[in-house]
Order: sequence, then C-alpha cells, then structure tokens
Amino acid sequence: MVIAIIAVLIALLLPAVQAAREAARRAQCVNNLKQLGLAVHNYISQQGALPLGDYFPAGTSSAANGVQGNGANMWSYGWPISILAHIEQQPLYNAYNFSFSYVDPGGGLGANTTVAFTQIAGYLCPSDGAGNRVSPPWGSLGYVGNWGGPGEIQTFTGTILSPDWGDHTNASNAHVIGIEAITDGTSNTALFSERLIGLDGGPPARPGKTAASKRGNFPAGVAVTINNPTFGAPTTKALLAACQALPPTTTGVTNYNGRLWIVGYPWNYVVNRYNHVGAPNSMMCYASNSFAGPDGGPQDSIPPTSNHSGGVNMGMADGSVRFIKDSIALPTWWALGTRAMGEVISSDAY
Repeated sequence: MVIAIIAVLIALLLPAVQAAREAARRAQCVNNLKQLGLAVHNYISQQGALPLGDYFPAGTSSAANGVQGNGANMWSYGWPISILAHIEQQPLYNAYNFSFSYVDPGGGLGANTTVAFTQIAGYLCPSDGAGNRVSPPWGSLGYVGNWGGPGEIQTFTGTILSPDWGDHTNASNAHVIGIEAITDGTSNTALFSERLIGLDGGPPARPGKTAASKRGNFPAGVAVTINNPTFGAPTTKALLAACQALPPTTTGVTNYNGRLWIVGYPWNYVVNRYNHVGAPNSMMCYASNSFAGPDGGPQDSIPPTSNHSGGVNMGMADGSVRFIKDSIALPTWWALGTRAMGEVISSDAY
C-alpha cells in the first residue's frame, strides 16, 4: 500500500516538475530574445542601421557576380557576427577574420575555425533539445531574423535583410535600413523569432527524425505541385494549401537549418532568417521554382518553430518579446512581418 501511494505521488509530481522546468527554459528563451533586441538597438546607435542577414560580398568569392574574395562562394558573415560586441562577446568578434568565410575557397576548414566552433549559449533556446552539433562541431543557431511577409504582399519587407540580391536585381527592398524605416511601429514589427535546429539537416546528415517536421526539413512533395513566382503574385495561399495538405509522414529534404551561426547567404533563408508566410510551427515548404530549393527563398514558407507548447517567442523591433500562438490569423501574422505596409493590427489580435 505504501509503495502504491508513493508511485501515485510520483506520477502526480513528475508532470509538475517537467512543467516547471519548461517554464524556466521558456523564461530563459524570452531573456535571450530580449538580449538580442537590446544588442540590435545598441548596434543601431553605433552604426545607424539594422544589422543585415548577410554582408555579401564581404568575405566571399563569386565569379558570377564579379566578386573575387577569399571566402566560399556567396557565403559571408551575418547578423550574429555583427552584434557580438553588444552581447559581451568582443573577444570573439576580434578573433573573426573578415577577409575569409567559414571555409576556405577549396571547401576546407578555413581561418575562422575558432569562431565557427564556438557555441554561444545566447544563440540557442534551451527548450530546443537538438543534442549534438553537426560535424564538424559548428556552433549552432536557434534564433532567426525576420525577412518579411509573403511575396503575395511584397517580399523583403522585414527587418533583417540583405544588401544585395546577387543576380536577382529586381529585389528593390533588399538593402540596408534604419529604425526610421519601420513605419508600421516597432512594437508591431517582428525582429527575431526562434527555430528548432534541424536534426536531419546536412551535409553531413544527422540522426533524428526522417519525416518532415517543425524541426525544419522541407517536404519534397510541394516542390512538384506549386510554382510560386518570386515577386508580387497572389499564389501564397495556394502554396500554403498544398503544404498543409501533405501528410505529416512526408519525407523531409536536408538543408542548413540552424547548422552554424557565423554565416549568411543572400537568398537562403534557413541559414539565419525566416519569413511570415506559414503560421508559427507549420510545416516548411518550398515551391517548384524556388531557386533556393530546400535552403528556402522568398517564394517559400519558412516559419519559426519551437518546442514551446502552442506557439513561439518573438522579439519585436522595440525590444519587447511576445508569445505568438500557432493559431494566429494569417493576415495578422503577415502584418507582423512587414515594416512599412501600413497594416493596422489590433492589440488583441495576437
């Protein structure tokens, strides 16, 4: 009888302990996003502009774009490098060689190995639970910058952008912006959110889930069903409908989701950015004509994801952090992703 009573008490106590631990992890995640927001505002005070998702062509080499550098093709550094000095990581910032990318031109490990292998605790949500890092042991990234709403509205309308769209010169919104560009209001415009590190992401492949999931792997099925134009065409709803119709067991396609924090790429969202197309924690999908493929581009749906029950934490451009529910209405979700489209968002809409 005593053993039975103890067993019942343990059964009652365990969920409470687990809930308390998750509450603590979620609070730490909120604090991480607050620190990122504060770092960005300090960066703005120093540089007069928001940090960029990538600084192409810095530290890159690309014959296609007439750039001859010392880094890997089109891979440069991104916003996580830019704000290091503002999150008490000045020595790490000083150690980064801006003349090189994370690998040498031949694809081998390059001059920035020390920085690349350093894991910054503030760049990971403690609820992620991804386990071991990708080999080589790159430092992973669990927070991503907002690159804007769907192309149906107007793409590149977010806050963490690109200075150059490579050969895609019609991307007029891809450029450096200041805080004054956020005319929709900094409290109603997303800056950062979170995304689970893809356990299957490669190369090389990692053990873990093989089905497409909120871990970040793109389902292959959408790639042959939707042709979503890059700019301005109202096909986003069709893309989302096809994506949502896929069974949850759909095999995922490998990508660089959260693989390493030190790099940025002009048109690959999954490296360090996300977009406001599909709702939080919805499946990631790419269109059949996506020039980024499973690495994600403006035609695709690359939402934030988390292990928090019911939604994701989101850092706003004013430095505050909100919890955004998975059930948020899509028009509201799209509006939160744009900085200057003039949408009016009710205070009780999210």
